[in-house]
Amino acid sequence: MIMVKYSFVIPIYNEEENIIELYNRLMSIVNDLDGQTELVLIDDGSQDSSLKLMSDLNQKDRRVKYLSFARNFGHQTAVTAGLNFVQGEAIIILDADLQDPPELIPALIEKWKQGYHVVYAQRISRMQEGWFKRLNAYIFYRILNRLTNINIPTDTGDFCLMSRQVVDILNSMPETNRYIRGLRAWVGFPQTA
Repeated sequence: MIMVKYSFVIPIYNEEENIIELYNRLMSIVNDLDGQTELVLIDDGSQDSSLKLMSDLNQKDRRVKYLSFARNFGHQTAVTAGLNFVQGEAIIILDADLQDPPELIPALIEKWKQGYHVVYAQRISRMQEGWFKRLNAYIFYRILNRLTNINIPTDTGDFCLMSRQVVDILNSMPETNRYIRGLRAWVGFPQTA
């Protein structure tokens, strides 16, 4: 049995226009990594040809695996399904819409190799977003941190790398309505942006 070092969890909902570009950009990184990889694509009930493209990629490249939901269950459920399926030592979550630049993955891996169990991408600027969205994000993260007794890093998304230990703990948790960003902060392992 081949041991997987890097697993990618990619939730997909109606992303037919991005899947091939995402795959190509990931392959330019994956082919240079120092271990076996797997790409786990989770079709969250897409209505377009996303599932067909995922199946085609699986036929072309056995590192590509996919799960398919009968209907749309939501992003966090798709991520959770992927986390329960992957086998790697380091698990990288990224969205298929290309807002999470795959080119940052080597930097995430480098921090993991330095001993961090969670390495999350953090926005430096939201200038491409409208003022209303920036204001809402600013308010949301500040209120969230006041309501909880854990520090959930501001201006982060689901784009991150988590160690196998963290993923195993997340997979053992009984929560059904998950907020991955909050749970990964809660587990308490060494984390960095």
